[in-house]
Amino acid sequence: MFRNERMIGLAVLAVIIAILPQFLPNNYYYDVAIQAGFNAIVCVGLNLLIGYAGQISLGHAGFFGLGAYASAILCTRYGWPPILALLAGALVVGVLAFVLARPILKLKGHYLAMATLGIGIIISIVLNTEAQITGGPDGISAGPFSIGGYTIKTEQTWYWVVGGTLLVAIWLANNLVDSPVGRALRAVNGSEVGAEVVGVDTARYKVLVFVVSAVFASVAGSLFAHYLPQITPAKADFFKSIEFVTMVVFGGMASTFGSLVGAVFLSALPQVLTVFEDYEAMILGAIMMGTMIFMPRGLVPTLGSLLVRRRG
Repeated sequence: MFRNERMIGLAVLAVIIAILPQFLPNNYYYDVAIQAGFNAIVCVGLNLLIGYAGQISLGHAGFFGLGAYASAILCTRYGWPPILALLAGALVVGVLAFVLARPILKLKGHYLAMATLGIGIIISIVLNTEAQITGGPDGISAGPFSIGGYTIKTEQTWYWVVGGTLLVAIWLANNLVDSPVGRALRAVNGSEVGAEVVGVDTARYKVLVFVVSAVFASVAGSLFAHYLPQITPAKADFFKSIEFVTMVVFGGMASTFGSLVGAVFLSALPQVLTVFEDYEAMILGAIMMGTMIFMPRGLVPTLGSLLVRRRG
């Protein structure tokens, strides 16, 4: 049942992505949609870790930044093709996440949050201080993204690339959730002790989902580096990690489409609120507080429950 609903949801999303350009009058709106898409890719992966496995991470912007800088360095300084640089960055980030996950995922609660926060801070410091490699605070350019001699130049083309990548990310996440791995992750979230009693290797599955979510962030970061003229360490700092977690929680944990909605909503809302000038941050905070107070499960799960009750 849930699998069919997710496939229908994916089809609806594909239709929305296909028709949305009809309502984007200029490059500014394309830019907002593209950046929302990048955020959504990261949040879909992060939701697997936080929403389904119940493991908090306050350092995922670090993996996003590593993917971006891997592509930038390999492409501009070593002449690698962008697609190979993207894959190499994802591999490096995956290996790093695997090495880090074993010790830190033994922690729980705020101890785990502090450990992942430390990882993100260390990555941000390295990107800022190793100027000979990363360009320091000024950042580095990754250059244009090209595949088979075709170079992506316009916002319109980037929109389709990011939209297609987002659909693939959601399809992969849904398949993982519906697989035995997804059931094991939900068991870990419910009770690690209970999961171990019935034979679930909790350590293995926590490491697996941590690596998968880090690779999602790395791929998004690599594409993001080619989209922007210059990538800077600010895209990998603590505040960016908090932004990702907020998007997941706001949209609804343990909901793939909830993380998508949260990312799109919180990416677009600040642009809408610019008309209020000095009151922009205040209104944004009030909207988020109101949503969390009256919709503690998040936007999508709460609205979904209301629809089910109405049908009943």
